[in-house]
Amino acid sequence: MVKQSKYIAKHPDENGLIHYSEQEHAIWAELIDSQMSLLPGRACQEYLDGLDILKLPRDHIPQTKDISKILLQRTGWVVEPVPALIGFQQFFSMLAERRFPAASFIRTVDEMEYLQEPDIFHEIFGHATMLTSPAFADFTHAYGIAGLKANKQDRLLLARLYWFTVEFGLVNTPAGLRTYGGGINSSPGELIYSLQSEIPDRRDFDTLEVLRTPYRIDIFQTIYYVIQNMDDLFALAREDIAGVLQKAKQLGEFAPTFPAKEKSA
Repeated sequence: MVKQSKYIAKHPDENGLIHYSEQEHAIWAELIDSQMSLLPGRACQEYLDGLDILKLPRDHIPQTKDISKILLQRTGWVVEPVPALIGFQQFFSMLAERRFPAASFIRTVDEMEYLQEPDIFHEIFGHATMLTSPAFADFTHAYGIAGLKANKQDRLLLARLYWFTVEFGLVNTPAGLRTYGGGINSSPGELIYSLQSEIPDRRDFDTLEVLRTPYRIDIFQTIYYVIQNMDDLFALAREDIAGVLQKAKQLGEFAPTFPAKEKSA
């Protein structure tokens, strides 16, 4: 069952266009201006190159069909608007077909700093940007195929692989540690925290360890996994993920490194 969202999805009109209000465009403008000022020296070059390729507008929310035209030529991907939250089956099916699901709403002013569910800013600014990278695009495609083959329990573990790469991945570069995960690059607080805070543990990427690592979606991460370069994602796309998944199930998960979530009264 798909969780419910307080946000209402926006649907394309007969011409494939989604209409946003002036206030919604203003929220996009504020978000992108804030993030663009923080990215230099923090985001990896592949991400910065992606921004240059997409040339995202600063004053209005872009249309997914315009983003798709560029991605289709670069890596064979398109971006398609979907409701705020979708189920695993639809999610994996879309990725396996090189269709990236993008929630069509944008956050409200009271959730500018942090949003638990993805919005159009997170999807386009955070993820579509990296889909211009062949290594990232290939891995995301392979991940979708692996998800289609997995059962319900295995899909819950596979979510960890996505979380610690596509959402919250770090990469070593000659210039130092950089971010490539969309969850980081679209978050002003976590962009700084992930690289500069002494609190989280930054571990060398290992697929088996990643699949055994629990996480929370409502706090800054206590663990980040670091790939050595983008070619690691090419290798990961060709790895026997299903086989590693079975080993992870046999070994069991690591103890959480974060506090338990407080139950609401």
